[in-house]
Amino acid sequence: MKYIIIAIVLVSIGLIIYGFNLDTGEEALSHRYIGSGTLLLFLIAMPLFLIKESKGKKFNDYMLTDENVRKMQGKEPRKTDNQDNPIK
Repeated sequence: MKYIIIAIVLVSIGLIIYGFNLDTGEEALSHRYIGSGTLLLFLIAMPLFLIKESKGKKFNDYMLTDENVRKMQGKEPRKTDNQDNPIK
């Protein structure tokens, strides 16, 4: 999977560079290569990379919740009234 992503990124960068290096008479074709490279990079390579890197990670660890903010500040988590008394 890693090598597929790298290949897609290299192909898309190659398409973008090739589109910028075309002659001035072929502007429509130039725009097509640049657009194709950009779409390939952001609609194919980026989601594949994010899927590959996010496997096995908990989404809640990266959310900015009150509990996570308090952990970052070094404060104790806030307790509500019903957490102090054990269930009888």
